[in-house]
Amino acid sequence: MFPPSYRTLDSPGRRRFLAGLGGLWLLAGLGLGPSPVAAGLEPQRLRRVMQAQYGAPGVAALEAWFALLERLRPTDLETRLREVNDFFNRRVRWLDDIDIWRQEDYWATPLETLGRGEGDCEDFTIAKYVTLKELGVPEDQLRLIYVRARIGRSSLTQAHMVLGYYETAAADPLVLDNLVPSITRGSRRTDLDPLFSFNGRGLWAAGSSRSRADPVVRLSRWRRVIDRMQQQGFIQGE
Repeated sequence: MFPPSYRTLDSPGRRRFLAGLGGLWLLAGLGLGPSPVAAGLEPQRLRRVMQAQYGAPGVAALEAWFALLERLRPTDLETRLREVNDFFNRRVRWLDDIDIWRQEDYWATPLETLGRGEGDCEDFTIAKYVTLKELGVPEDQLRLIYVRARIGRSSLTQAHMVLGYYETAAADPLVLDNLVPSITRGSRRTDLDPLFSFNGRGLWAAGSSRSRADPVVRLSRWRRVIDRMQQQGFIQGE
């Protein structure tokens, strides 16, 4: 695993994004309902897009991902969580968006992350989320969690994203992180302060078990990732 080098909360892209979250909770009373996301892989389409964008090395990475899916389908939940976490932590090199995409804050699809073999915390988290959904883990039990991560023993905090697995909506989640190899309960990650979490169907304030808004509508980066996944073959059109 490569050493982390987070962008700080003062990074312009993340500062604007996190500042805009305050307005999300004002929408709680508007009765927004979740927007279901159509699912289902199109393997041949994924192969064509990967070949066109990243060539043979990208296709090899995609085939390794397909093989992971086949190997893990008959396994138990604990094995799926552990193996998916390890697969991306070992295969993908951590790198800042500005170095990969020449953008302040770009959320990559799993195809883009596998094709480049590089990504930042959002990219690791999105890839693990999509993979576990494909392996049959219910979407309601998975959330992408934005946190402030404390650095060592200092008071400095930096923006970070992890994936949480929730047995129930109010459960202490299991945390899948690209910085810590072992999967641990959220209550044991005292270095992480949750800000909000979301998946394809809901968006939650930290500490809340009730969804407050439609993430596809309110999070433009998430909407753009879903649009590109549909174009690439991760999500079949309705």
